[in-house]
Amino acid sequence: MTNTFSPAHDYYLAEEPAIARAPRVRYPSPPAGLRLLRWQLKVLSAVAPAVAFRTAWKVFCTPRRLPEKGWEAPALADARRRTVPASTGPVAVYEWGPAAAPAVVLVHGWEHRASFWRAWVQPLVAAGYRVVALDGPAHGASAGKLVTLTDFGGAVQAVVDTVGEVRAIVAHSFGAASVAGLPVRLPGGAPLPRLVLMSAPVGPRAVAGRFADFLQLPAAFVTQFAQYVQQATGRSADSFGAAVAGPMAGAEQVLVLHDEDDEIIPFAEGRQIAAAWPGAVLHATKGLGHNRILRDEAVVRAGVAFIG
Repeated sequence: MTNTFSPAHDYYLAEEPAIARAPRVRYPSPPAGLRLLRWQLKVLSAVAPAVAFRTAWKVFCTPRRLPEKGWEAPALADARRRTVPASTGPVAVYEWGPAAAPAVVLVHGWEHRASFWRAWVQPLVAAGYRVVALDGPAHGASAGKLVTLTDFGGAVQAVVDTVGEVRAIVAHSFGAASVAGLPVRLPGGAPLPRLVLMSAPVGPRAVAGRFADFLQLPAAFVTQFAQYVQQATGRSADSFGAAVAGPMAGAEQVLVLHDEDDEIIPFAEGRQIAAAWPGAVLHATKGLGHNRILRDEAVVRAGVAFIG
């Protein structure tokens, strides 16, 4: 089926010109695969709630490895490549710019890859930075099939630990949730000079609620989700929220970029994050949605200027 709910969907409709014209509609007629999954989970919830939760959790943690589009290979063609070990397996890392320059680390979102940062690479290199991007666990060329927020954030931490001087981290969507929610820190506890959070969800509970609504799961799913996270991590689900854990990351300056028409993560959540994070600046855009904000020239300029 075509998962138009996925944050990656508009990148996979067609090549660039068609993407901008694509209708932003979520399942006017649910495809057969989605209807079947909803029915299966409904039946399981009635007869075997524990099995239903495990099944839904697996779906929640399994990104699709979507086919590579024509623009992706050229975006990575001139990158230096290496791998970094993480608890989930080898993580693919791509670098551009002078090896001795301060780094800007780019962290993609759900079902995206390092290539999705292509609009940011050359402007950052031109500004004098080394650009470091990664394929998160279970994404791109990195290992794994399932990934949680803590897995993803742990892989980002593993990469950051190898980079040397870091000027900024720029993270989108699920990547932003992982960076802020863990939170990712610089080695030795040094403050991160700049942090840019794009299209970030306010916390795991809100994401779980949208997931439950989408799959028409019982209301108890969100409570089960929170209990499972507590058992698995020793932390409450709410403690991973960007507005809760993020301010403990020690970033000197924070820019929250969020589009008012974001169809995946409501703009109100970006506003919540900025309001809860002392000194954070909210930069609102209009008409870019969840993904086009990544490649908008004005947004890139604003981000690079913020990084300084």
